[in-house]
Amino acid sequence: MKKIARFLSPILIAFLILGSLPVAAAQATAASELISTQQALQADQANADRERILDVLARDDVQRQLELQGVDPQEVKDRVAALSDAEARQMADQLDQLPAGASSVVGALLVIFLVLLVTDILGLTNVYPFTR
Repeated sequence: MKKIARFLSPILIAFLILGSLPVAAAQATAASELISTQQALQADQANADRERILDVLARDDVQRQLELQGVDPQEVKDRVAALSDAEARQMADQLDQLPAGASSVVGALLVIFLVLLVTDILGLTNVYPFTR
């Protein structure tokens, strides 16, 4: 019995190794898909746009205005996170085009109000009761 086990063990080990190679190769190729430089830059730009919007929203004067409008700041942060890359780019561009000073706060609030209003009208959210 030991002679048979010594003979069969290496053969069985070889078959197990050879049998698992195609599976391991298929998993390695599926997991190692490369992305282009352009895709990586677009992802970084989208994250930078969202960070820019969140920086404006984190200011104390903006927080006060949001609370005066009856909007929960956490909900606004969730909405910014849910924006598509194009919407985040557009909002960040609008923030960059606003003049410096107090009017930029009003402009930023207006943009945020409009985004919330559009999502409420489309039925994606339930922020403003007057849209029903």
